[in-house]
Amino acid sequence: MGITVRELRKEDIAELCRIEAASFSMPWSEKDFHDLLTHSYCCYVVAEEDGKVIGCCGFTDSLHEGNIDNVVVEEAHRGKGVAQTMLRELIARGEDRGIEAFTLEVRVSNEAAIHVYEKLGFHSVGIRPRFYERPVEDAMIMWR
Repeated sequence: MGITVRELRKEDIAELCRIEAASFSMPWSEKDFHDLLTHSYCCYVVAEEDGKVIGCCGFTDSLHEGNIDNVVVEEAHRGKGVAQTMLRELIARGEDRGIEAFTLEVRVSNEAAIHVYEKLGFHSVGIRPRFYERPVEDAMIMWR
């Protein structure tokens, strides 16, 4: 797998919006991604293969805790370790910035993502009932 992980850049946003729209019922907008680039407390990375963006993930730093806001991988590249590769890099960057713990929410039905998070040291600490919309579903709260 020839995956490169690097910081999110403005020119990545159109492709990320396409991946988001194909992946989520409530995708992030171009404005959402543009706003990330203006906040020093946000850290976002993309995965590239052969110069093409195939995924993204990032966190918001809140008092030395990293809230992982978004993880998305293009459907054709899922199950190939892309998310795990991005998350390892993201966590390392966070730790370099002084992040002491990471948290995220994940749909309780998303077994593949939960497995990836567990491999990276996350564990479940509870459920947020009806956290997700379209469709309505509970979220598992995970910490590392």
